This record gives sequence, structure tokens and C-alpha cells, in this order.
Amino acid sequence: MLLYIFFLAFIACEDQAEKGLSAAFDFEPLSGDSSNYVRFWDRSEGSYILSEWNFGNGTSLRNEITPVVFFPLKGDYKVSLAIYNLDGSDSISRTLSLDSDGISIAFTATVTDTNANYVRITNQSGNLDAFRWEFRNQVLHNVNDTIIYFPFNGQYKLSFYGTLNGYTLGKEKDIIITRDDPFYVNSFKEVWRDDFNGSSVNTSFWSFETGAGGWGNQELQEYTNGLNYSIENGILKIIAKKVNDNKTTGSYTSTRINTRAKKEFTYGRIEVRAKLPSGTGIWPAIWTLGSNIGSAGWPACGEIDIMEYVGFDPDRVHTAIHTPSSYGATINKADIQLESCEETFHNYGIIWTERYIRFYIDSPQNIVYSYAPNIKTSSNWPFSLPQFIILNVAVGGTWGGQQGIDNSIFPQQMEIDYVSVYQPQ
Repeated sequence: MLLYIFFLAFIACEDQAEKGLSAAFDFEPLSGDSSNYVRFWDRSEGSYILSEWNFGNGTSLRNEITPVVFFPLKGDYKVSLAIYNLDGSDSISRTLSLDSDGISIAFTATVTDTNANYVRITNQSGNLDAFRWEFRNQVLHNVNDTIIYFPFNGQYKLSFYGTLNGYTLGKEKDIIITRDDPFYVNSFKEVWRDDFNGSSVNTSFWSFETGAGGWGNQELQEYTNGLNYSIENGILKIIAKKVNDNKTTGSYTSTRINTRAKKEFTYGRIEVRAKLPSGTGIWPAIWTLGSNIGSAGWPACGEIDIMEYVGFDPDRVHTAIHTPSSYGATINKADIQLESCEETFHNYGIIWTERYIRFYIDSPQNIVYSYAPNIKTSSNWPFSLPQFIILNVAVGGTWGGQQGIDNSIFPQQMEIDYVSVYQPQ
């Protein structure tokens, strides 16, 4: 490459007279359906050691005598050929005009007669090497004819991308859906569940997070790898223990597990059946984080607090949403009186769709909070990407430790009966 750059620089400094060189070329579109494939002939005269083609369509070649080049779209293309030897260079440009596109993109999308939430899509394009459909955060590859589903009323963008000979061309169509499907949530099917029926945490589902250091909230526990949990009769017990009475970092141990990179979900219903610990200083949580936290960071990744509890405020649970538009002491939250949360099991869940996140207790019909910004942006809605589930019991911290820690309460445990995820089929 350095030699080539030196060679061009040397020629640029020379007198650009012909010096025995005469650049010339001819071209002709191939016949029939291949008319957007054009054959070129290098007709240059003189002795040259390098030739460079530029076809005006993003393609360039070196030292080709009779190249065949594909031009995906109709229009005028400025094609140039430059030739070089040690004494100088010469170049020529000509205009190639094509009357038709080389990629034929056509498709239909029609709302079905039997259900206003279903749309039949059909590929009517010419020959393509590959194609794909994009809609509602979904992608379908190389499906010629199928029915797709839109559960909510509104205007949607359906995109079709066809690829031929390395070039991709796309078209879009607006889809108008006139109603919400009243049976959408009821149609969700269970796609994953952990009933904790074994003797240990299933490490194909869960990973342990370990260490101390406050976890961003000045918490005092150290999370251990398996020392602070048990499974008995299908119940996972996450156990917070006291190490000493110093009330400093490491004075307590606990467990934090997550499904990151093992079980991650976009949309659906997530439900956890749990019984909570109690006592001043305890801070259990059932929550999710965006799987892109490593690249986007927090709160850009989004956080959904399905259930939080602080022991200094008994008989009450909390839900919250954290996004770049509101995080930390977020305004997007609800506090729910639940007098039996420390004594009995309750179902804590969310219904998460592309339109809203609804929080419920015990039954999906018992909605306790709904988050649904009208205009969704990356600032208020980072929830079109996968999230993973986290279960943990913290001690102290900026919220859990607001009224101190009662060292007489330990050990304390959050009991989990099951974790279940339902999604649309």
C-alpha cells in the first residue's frame, strides 16, 4: 500500500501529458433480464502498469480488462477509467444511463377480513438473493407469504428489504390498525418457569453476583456465591445474615442472582410468587435491568422494579420505573398497602407490551400501577430491548437503611415459590 501511494504521488508530480497513454473504454448492458448488468471493455492504448475503474455506484476495481458490474437503480452514472505508468497517466469519463431499476421491490400488506389485528403480507418482488420484513421490533427472513399480528390500534411502519448481488433496497408501508385486541394478554403462553424443585439454584437459568462495595446504593451486605440461600420443598430462600454488629460494609451477607445472558425477555408477563422478610434495615427486591447495561449504562438501559420493600415501612410494597427521564427518586412509581406481605405469599408481576408496563399483585386483573408515556423516546422508553430478571435481599443502603439497621432481626429471608414468564405466541 505504501508503494502504491508513493507511485501515485510520483505520477501526480509529473507533467500530465499523455506520454504515450490514451485511456479509453466501451460498455454495453447485458441483454434480457440482466440489463442492469453492464460489461465494460478497457480499450486503452499505450503501455501502462495500473488501471483504476470507478463506476459511480460505489464500486471500484483495479486492473480489470472486461469487468461486469451490477447497477441496482436506474439513472445516470459517471464511469471513469484512469491508467498509469512511470512516465505519467491519462483518464477518461463517460456517462452510463439506465432506464430501470435492477432490483424489483414490491409487496402487499392487507388487513384480514376476519380480524382487524392481523395483516397478510406477500412478497411480489422479482428475483432476490434474500429479503426480510421488519415490524413491531420483529424481523422475518425470506418468508414470502404470512400473517402478522398487531395487538394495538394505531399506525405502524412495515419495512421490506431485498438484497441482490450485494445491494439492498428497501420500501416501507404504513399499516393502520383500528382497534385494540381485547384478548391479547389472555393469549400469552408460558415460555419459561423455575419452580426451584431441585436442591440447588439452576445455573443454566441463574448467575450469582458476588462482592460488597455498596452496589451503587451504599448497601452494607456482601453477596456470596451460594452461602446465603437454600431450597426446601420447592421454595428458594434468599437469606440475609449478620456477620458482626459493626453495621459497616461486610457486616452482613446475602444472595443476589440474575438471569443475564441466560434468560432474557422482551415483552410479556413476568410473575414472581414471594413472601418477604421484615425488620428495619432489610431491603428485598424483584426487578429487571436492560441487557444492554454493559454498553448503554444505567439508567439508559432501563430498570423495572416489579417489587421493592423496605423493612422500616412494613405492610407496604413499592413499584418503580427508572429511565434517563426519571431515575433514582423517580416520579414513575407506586406504593401499595399490603398488610400480609411479610406473612404470606403474593404474586408480584408486570404485563409489559410495546405500549405500556402494568404492575399487578396476585392477579393480572389487579393492576396497581401503569406506565405508558404517550410519546416514547429513548429517554422515557428504553423498554423495546431485552431485560433480565434479578432477585436479591440487600441490607442498609440509601433507602433500606434510612432509619438504621436492627441487628436483632437477623437472619431474614425472602422466599420465592416460582418465577414465570409468559409471552405472546
